Amino acid sequence: MIGRLFGFRGGVKPDAHKNESAGAAIERAPLPRRLVVPLRQSTRATARCIVQPGQKVLKGERIGEPEGYLGTAVHAPTSGTVVDFGRYTMAHASGLETRCVVIEPDGEDRWIEHAPFDHREATRSDALAWLRECGIVGLGGATFPAHVKLGKGAGIETLILNGAECEPWITCDDRLMRERAADIIAGAQILRELIGARALVVGIEDNKPEAIDAMRAAAASQAEVSVVPVPALYPAGGEKQLIRVLTGIEIPYGKLGADFGVQCFNVGTAHAVYRAIAHGEPLVSRIVTLTGNVERPGNWEVLIGTPIDELLQLARPRPDTDRFLMGGPMMGFALPRLDVPVVKGSNCVISASPALFPPAPPEQPCIRCGECARHCPAELQPFELYWFSRAKNFGKAQEYHLFDCIECGCCAYVCPSHIPLVDYYRFSKSEIWARERDKSAADQARERFEFRNYRQEREKEEKAAKLAAKAAETRAKLASDEAAPESAAPPPAAEDPKKALIAAALARAQAQKAAAQPKNTDNLSPETQAEIEAIEARRQSGGNPSVGDLPAGNAAGSATTAASSSASDSHP
Repeated sequence: MIGRLFGFRGGVKPDAHKNESAGAAIERAPLPRRLVVPLRQSTRATARCIVQPGQKVLKGERIGEPEGYLGTAVHAPTSGTVVDFGRYTMAHASGLETRCVVIEPDGEDRWIEHAPFDHREATRSDALAWLRECGIVGLGGATFPAHVKLGKGAGIETLILNGAECEPWITCDDRLMRERAADIIAGAQILRELIGARALVVGIEDNKPEAIDAMRAAAASQAEVSVVPVPALYPAGGEKQLIRVLTGIEIPYGKLGADFGVQCFNVGTAHAVYRAIAHGEPLVSRIVTLTGNVERPGNWEVLIGTPIDELLQLARPRPDTDRFLMGGPMMGFALPRLDVPVVKGSNCVISASPALFPPAPPEQPCIRCGECARHCPAELQPFELYWFSRAKNFGKAQEYHLFDCIECGCCAYVCPSHIPLVDYYRFSKSEIWARERDKSAADQARERFEFRNYRQEREKEEKAAKLAAKAAETRAKLASDEAAPESAAPPPAAEDPKKALIAAALARAQAQKAAAQPKNTDNLSPETQAEIEAIEARRQSGGNPSVGDLPAGNAAGSATTAASSSASDSHP
């Protein structure tokens, strides 16, 4: 199928150090005292906790519900009791915390009821939903969701299975291909059917002859499947580099392999897909390489959430170990602490010592020798990216295709000035992402503010319209009411609606007053009735009463007051 191999520009050939851990068979790691299962398995998505402390769970039971399109479910790695749900340090160079579910194993390792999933009888959308519910993500390190990467089921001509494993020291994929080649090929065929690819190509570096033989034996009876050894050159396992080597297709800046009819999956992902479809098992464990300055290097099948400090006891690090690296020496990072858990993207833990990994020499000024550019497999200009990143000129860094950098570390490996170039690139990327998040938050706040103003204006207009309609209705009603007094006649049509409403309210009050009847007026004496009538007559007349109209007591008082006033007026 593959007539010839192609090459890619750049790359380096560091010491492989594969033999230290590749010779021993995969072992199953024992159950730890507790499992700390992060609900954020990658930087792209997280899951929502659906269990409570004190709840009993079984192996494979869902404890995290996926959130968002990129989210996948999270499951209990073993049976036990949920003892806590809180924030714990994650396996990341930042040392930041994330939400985790802490499970105390009961030692029984009891599975939930699970059965195979017939993807041939189910629809494609149901099969993708099943993979999402099983928590299947890319196990090559990026942990990208498999149900998203499978795309629309059309437009892919070639499916590439990545077994290159070019990073030094790491051998987990090598041992997996040696021991479980048939399951990997079966899982790859499932991926091939779901993505609609015509051909399947397995690319393996030529420094893994046992894995190549095992995969060829498993694929011997399969049509349109080929296992191709590729030259051992770091980073031949990069997606774009492997596509270039196997097909000759060069993926340009800003594009993906799927845009050119090619898609890549890791061999570990194919194995996890097979377990999910053929056995109905969610992804609750993975193969991890323990190597470096240890007495017993090897590969172990480890439950997700196992603390690194308990896992390292299996390899027995030597006393002169000074730090521990998660991942390989080229793209890995130093662990901030050892109680962090294993996640789905954890493929290797290296015990480092001054003898194996001497301290880096002090950083010196860039001499613009161009070695970084000559060895960059992405064909970028690392020295320009370095200067712009150091100057915090992030716009220019993006113009030089900063986000096409795969952070392989080739530039830093060959730099004679010992500049940690990848650290500068990671800093720039994180700053750009942070600014984009801030801009997005500001845009959302502005949209909410503008919508609030729009809503207030709309409500004001609606209120004015209702007020005008009600005023018109009132004017029409007052015009047709023959009993209304002339003083309460409705205002002209051009009058203010508020004045019309006020006039209508006054008219209603007068009508209510006229219709009101006095209370407690039954069985009155003639004297009281006569006094009430006199008072009412005075109120109607609107004038002051005369002395003759007042009762006797009031008349005498009025006369005395008048005499006093006359006497006082006769004296100065």
